[in-house]
Parts: sequence; structure tokens; C-alpha cells
Amino acid sequence: MIRSFIFAVLALAFLGAPASALQLEPYKDDLFAYPEILKTSDGGDYVVVDYNEMRDINGRDQVPERRVKQNYISLQPKRSQKDLVVRTDGGSTKLIAAGKLSGASVITIYLHGQGGNRQQGMNDFTFGGNFNRLKNLMVRSGGLYITPEFTDFGDKGENEVAGVIDYFKAQSPQAKLFVACGSMGGALCWKLAQDAETSRKISGLIILGSLWDEHFIGSPTFKRRVPVFFGHGSRDPVFSVDKQHAFYENIRTSAPGYPVRFHRFEGGNHGTPIRMTDWREVLNWMLSVAP
Repeated sequence: MIRSFIFAVLALAFLGAPASALQLEPYKDDLFAYPEILKTSDGGDYVVVDYNEMRDINGRDQVPERRVKQNYISLQPKRSQKDLVVRTDGGSTKLIAAGKLSGASVITIYLHGQGGNRQQGMNDFTFGGNFNRLKNLMVRSGGLYITPEFTDFGDKGENEVAGVIDYFKAQSPQAKLFVACGSMGGALCWKLAQDAETSRKISGLIILGSLWDEHFIGSPTFKRRVPVFFGHGSRDPVFSVDKQHAFYENIRTSAPGYPVRFHRFEGGNHGTPIRMTDWREVLNWMLSVAP
């Protein structure tokens, strides 16, 4: 019953979007749908999703946390996948790209956390195949998916990622560009949000098991009402779910009607949002509300 209500809310949101707005076509939706919705509030913006390791890891992976079952993935996007070096004002940046390097319909960039690299977000088999699904959603929609390397989570890393955004936005000026940040990668999402020039090129921020930054409120990105999605595990030992939820509430109260959503994975750990977030639902919502 609750899930039906959520789908109805989403359907109304999409019906209210411009007729020309891009929407990502279904891709393995039945396999990646949330297993059970425990609670919803804030008009469907706040959702509590049931998470169970035996079902959502052991039942989904051929080798738990290492290799997903074959029916969850398609390797077709590898045909357009390239390891590149892009030279920008931020320096030379290594990255992996899948999809259309120019004239893309939509662009998604994934920024890894501490100890990660550009390979993490392009791995077809880990995190339950969820990165492979994202890659397929982008490529099958004529879009582009990028996972860059960067030096740190400070100013240098911000400049490198901003350079990547500038470069690919210039190749696909009409494309909505979304930045997804996992774990410590969120520090870069919040830094990018403060930059007035970069902010104009970003259409959405996706924060997965990550930190918060109160300076976001009042930032150029906030003033543009760029949509923000939070995915967080209730048992995250690195970043407190309660503090992240309080930040979500602060955004809502600071700007009534601000496009922000929070999916809490009940029983989930630090990496759970990367495994479980429904990319198609999140991105289609952002495509429908992005400035």
C-alpha cells in the first residue's frame, strides 16, 4: 500500500514535468526495485527502505560483495567505455568514460571516497551490479557516465573535478549534469556547490553514505534550487544517519519546497546506499525538477 502511494507521488511529479524533459527508460527495474518500503513521509520525499544482508547481498551476489549474479548486469556499455586523460585548467585528470563523449543527452559523474579510484564506479560486478545499472541507464539513453581520478578531497581535487565538468559540459552543452558522491567524496560535492561558475553547470547532487556541510545552505547551488538526494544506512559507523537527516531537515526548513529527498536504508551500513539506491528513480526525479 505504501509503495503504491510512493509510485503515485512519483507519477504525479513526472506528469507535471515539461513534455520535452528526458526520462530514462526502464532497465532491470524489477531486480533493482526497493524490496520493501517501511515508511514514507514529507510527501514521498523521505523514505525508509528495508535492508537485509542475507537477501540484498547473499541473495543477490554470486560471490558476496565481490561478484553479482549474471542476470543483474549487461556488459554492452563496455563497447563505448574508454580510459582517458583530460587536460583542463585543473590539470591532467585520468578518468573512465562510457557513452557519448559529445552530444550526450545527460551526464552523470561519480566521485569515489577515501581509498577508492576511478575503477570503483566502473566496476560491473561489485555493489550488487548497481554501478553497471547506472552505466547502462546512461549509455542506453544516449548519455555519458564518468568516473574521474582526483588528487585529494580538498582544493586541488575540487579544481580537477571542476575541470572535468567544464570539459564535458562544453562537449554536451544541452545535457543535464549530475554529480554523485560516495562517502568522503561528498566533501567535493559540497565544495563544488560553493563555486558560482561550476554551480551553473550542475543539475543535481547525489550524496551516498556521506557527510554534510551546513555552508551548502546559501551557496550558489542552493540558491539555484538544484535537487539533492541523500541515501544513508541506518547503521553507518562513519557518518551519522541522524546528523545527515538533520541536515536534510535543515534544507527543507530553510527553503520550503526545496527539491530534496532522503532514502534511509534501515539496517544498512556505510556502503549500502551505493548498492541499493534506485538510480533510475533518483535520476528521473532530478531530470523532472532540475533547473
